[in-house]
Amino acid sequence: MKRKRHSPEQIIRMLRSAEQLLNQGQKVADVCRALEVSAATYHRWQQLYGGMRATEANRLKELEQENSRLKRLLADAELDKAMLKELAEGNF
Repeated sequence: MKRKRHSPEQIIRMLRSAEQLLNQGQKVADVCRALEVSAATYHRWQQLYGGMRATEANRLKELEQENSRLKRLLADAELDKAMLKELAEGNF
Protein backbone atom coordinates (compact mmCIF):
# COMPACT_ATOMS: atom_id res chain seq x y z
CA MET A 1 0.00 0.00 0.00
CA LYS A 2 1.41 3.39 -0.99
CA ARG A 3 1.86 5.87 1.81
CA LYS A 4 0.26 9.29 1.37
CA ARG A 5 1.92 12.48 2.48
CA HIS A 6 -0.36 15.32 3.45
CA SER A 7 0.64 18.95 3.59
CA PRO A 8 0.01 20.89 6.80
CA GLU A 9 -2.81 22.79 5.08
CA GLN A 10 -4.50 19.53 4.11
CA ILE A 11 -4.11 18.16 7.63
CA ILE A 12 -5.65 21.26 9.21
CA ARG A 13 -8.51 21.16 6.71
CA MET A 14 -9.11 17.49 7.54
CA LEU A 15 -9.02 18.19 11.28
CA ARG A 16 -11.61 20.94 10.87
CA SER A 17 -13.93 18.60 8.98
CA ALA A 18 -13.30 15.93 11.63
CA GLU A 19 -14.28 18.40 14.34
CA GLN A 20 -17.52 19.14 12.50
CA LEU A 21 -18.28 15.43 12.20
CA LEU A 22 -17.55 14.87 15.89
CA ASN A 23 -19.85 17.76 16.81
CA GLN A 24 -22.59 16.05 14.78
CA GLY A 25 -22.28 13.07 17.10
CA GLN A 26 -20.13 10.70 15.07
CA LYS A 27 -17.53 8.55 16.78
CA VAL A 28 -13.79 8.93 16.28
CA ALA A 29 -13.61 5.61 14.43
CA ASP A 30 -16.26 6.78 11.95
CA VAL A 31 -14.48 10.10 11.48
CA CYS A 32 -11.17 8.33 10.82
CA ARG A 33 -12.84 6.11 8.27
CA ALA A 34 -14.30 9.18 6.54
CA LEU A 35 -10.90 10.89 6.50
CA GLU A 36 -9.23 7.63 5.34
CA VAL A 37 -6.61 7.72 8.12
CA SER A 38 -5.94 5.50 11.11
CA ALA A 39 -6.96 6.50 14.61
CA ALA A 40 -3.29 6.83 15.57
CA THR A 41 -2.67 9.22 12.69
CA TYR A 42 -5.74 11.27 13.62
CA HIS A 43 -4.62 11.58 17.24
CA ARG A 44 -1.04 12.45 16.22
CA TRP A 45 -2.33 15.15 13.88
CA GLN A 46 -4.64 16.43 16.58
CA GLN A 47 -1.72 16.68 18.97
CA LEU A 48 0.58 18.40 16.45
CA TYR A 49 -1.82 20.63 14.54
CA GLY A 50 -4.89 20.95 16.78
CA GLY A 51 -5.97 24.58 17.01
CA MET A 52 -3.42 25.79 14.44
CA ARG A 53 -4.07 27.87 11.38
CA ALA A 54 -2.52 26.96 8.03
CA THR A 55 0.00 29.81 8.15
CA GLU A 56 1.18 28.72 11.60
CA ALA A 57 1.60 25.14 10.37
CA ASN A 58 3.66 26.31 7.40
CA ARG A 59 5.87 28.37 9.69
CA LEU A 60 6.32 25.38 12.01
CA LYS A 61 7.41 23.21 9.08
CA GLU A 62 9.87 25.88 7.88
CA LEU A 63 11.35 26.19 11.37
CA GLU A 64 11.74 22.42 11.68
CA GLN A 65 13.58 22.28 8.35
CA GLU A 66 15.84 25.18 9.36
CA ASN A 67 16.55 23.49 12.68
CA SER A 68 17.56 20.23 11.02
CA ARG A 69 19.81 22.11 8.57
CA LEU A 70 21.53 23.93 11.44
CA LYS A 71 22.01 20.67 13.34
CA ARG A 72 23.72 19.12 10.30
CA LEU A 73 25.97 22.15 9.96
CA LEU A 74 26.93 21.96 13.63
CA ALA A 75 27.66 18.22 13.39
CA ASP A 76 29.88 18.82 10.35
CA ALA A 77 31.74 21.62 12.13
CA GLU A 78 32.29 19.46 15.23
CA LEU A 79 33.60 16.63 13.05
CA ASP A 80 36.02 18.96 11.28
CA LYS A 81 37.17 20.31 14.63
CA ALA A 82 37.81 16.80 15.95
CA MET A 83 39.78 15.85 12.81
CA LEU A 84 41.93 18.99 13.05
CA LYS A 85 42.57 18.33 16.72
CA GLU A 86 43.76 14.79 15.89
CA LEU A 87 46.03 16.09 13.17
CA ALA A 88 47.50 18.70 15.48
CA GLU A 89 48.26 16.05 18.10
CA GLY A 90 49.86 13.77 15.51
CA ASN A 91 47.62 10.73 16.24
CA PHE A 92 46.86 9.81 12.66
